Amino acid sequence: MKISKYIYHGLLAILFFSVSNCDYLDYDETSFNRKEDVFNDFNRAKNFVSNIYSYLPTDFNSIDGAMRSSASDEAEHVWDLSDVQRFNEGRFSAIQPIDNVWGNMYSGIRAANMYLMEAEGQGFLEDQYNVDYEEIIEQFNNYQYEVRFLRAFFYFELVKRYKNIPLITDVLTPEEAINAQQNSFDDIVNFIVSECNAISLELPEDYQNFSSVQETGRVTKGAALALKARMLLYAASPLHNTGNNTALWVSAAAAAKEVMDLNKYTLENNYSNVVNDYTSNELIFERREGPSNGFERRNFPIGYEGGNTGTCPSQNLVDAYEMQTNGLPITNPASGYDPTDPYEGRDPRLEKTVILNGSTWKDQTVGSFLGGSNGPPIINATKTGYYLKKYVIEAINLLPTNTTTREHTWVLFRYGEVLLNYAEAMNEAYGPENAADLGMTALDAVNEVRQRANMPNFPTGMSQEEFRDKLRNERMVELAFEDHRFWDIRRWKIGQQTTDIFQMEITPGDFGGFDFEKKLLETRTFEERMNLYPIPQSELNKNQNLTQNTGW
Repeated sequence: MKISKYIYHGLLAILFFSVSNCDYLDYDETSFNRKEDVFNDFNRAKNFVSNIYSYLPTDFNSIDGAMRSSASDEAEHVWDLSDVQRFNEGRFSAIQPIDNVWGNMYSGIRAANMYLMEAEGQGFLEDQYNVDYEEIIEQFNNYQYEVRFLRAFFYFELVKRYKNIPLITDVLTPEEAINAQQNSFDDIVNFIVSECNAISLELPEDYQNFSSVQETGRVTKGAALALKARMLLYAASPLHNTGNNTALWVSAAAAAKEVMDLNKYTLENNYSNVVNDYTSNELIFERREGPSNGFERRNFPIGYEGGNTGTCPSQNLVDAYEMQTNGLPITNPASGYDPTDPYEGRDPRLEKTVILNGSTWKDQTVGSFLGGSNGPPIINATKTGYYLKKYVIEAINLLPTNTTTREHTWVLFRYGEVLLNYAEAMNEAYGPENAADLGMTALDAVNEVRQRANMPNFPTGMSQEEFRDKLRNERMVELAFEDHRFWDIRRWKIGQQTTDIFQMEITPGDFGGFDFEKKLLETRTFEERMNLYPIPQSELNKNQNLTQNTGW
């Protein structure tokens, strides 16, 4: 049985307690098993591990019905009262935090620590005469490495938000928990890197030949190396690498190259298949969601049955898509961009990411123009002139008489990101066209991504700064709505350059066709302190050893 079925259908779900409630797990609330029974039985131990996977994040409407993209210059959320707007207005604090994952991630960490402590040395001797005993032990021995990866990933989710956090690798008593010491950012980075190095030596590259139970969706060697590479990229970035220590960029590049050198992953031929496809050759690690249609209800265009609109791509994002023939930005007079026909001749990824005025959606032409079937002044019509396409499953039916659902797959790591991570780190370490001793230049890596998109290669002869600017634009386009832009803005410390959010006002032309006018939709608030989250005041009240982040 696939591990996703354990995760998403909740078989023998295990009750966990957060760090703030550190009672030992004495029984499984569902099956009334004592703790020792859980860890002495292979199937129950497996269910315990499967439940730890359920702490993995997604950004399917993760903030009050909105994606984090709506708190970046990628998008605007249609609902003014959604909590995501508090990010954009600066209306959050330690007392009123947003996207508060502190308790949930530490619950996942505690579950991982408990498993590693309680499962150590188990041999399931009562099963030793079963014909599948060797396979059971093979799977069981691998679980410790999967769990260590999950724990490291949860720490990454915490450290990118809060920076200095307690590093806990034991199951703490309540008294120990409220006195946990705050570790430095470097401590957490070193822990994550060390764990990824160790477990990557033990984890399989895939599970096709791993016992007779060919499960998918589990942690692999590639996932561990990809997490290490991303962590080192964040550590090398301006937010944390204030002195621009080149050695940190070198380490980040080398880590990304380790993933590439596995020769395990390739770019999908069709960009549309990079999300919601757990069979993709590009996918390194993912979080799967069971059959649902909530994301579609939130994001189908208004005017479609069951559609309520939600995350609306911004004009800022649309402007980032270059011209296909020459790879020039639309702001360049030589690009060939026609403001009266703004979507013609653009990077093909645009139409695979954004529903444009005139796009076909569910066999109907989308009219997001003023007075159109999907445009203003209809209540909840798009604010920007665009609707979200990426991650939205068009085949889902929301008709009351024939409502359907589909499984969703949230990408946590994919090969396209690894190539862009490598390109960024190599450029910062060596410049665009110096391969050093790694065998591939930054230019080579980004051009792989460009070629899959049917876009011209980056030009040769660019300076480090020119390459940096163009590469950052490439990340915005390639990784749109995959929960990277929100964090890239912070690690690059460019938040104050992204506060003006634009829309495209589309009106019917006097002589047919449409008139397009780019307009300022809103100006958001971004302060330097917002590069990090405030540690929730509730945690500071419980643990006097915690120090709040600067400015909060």
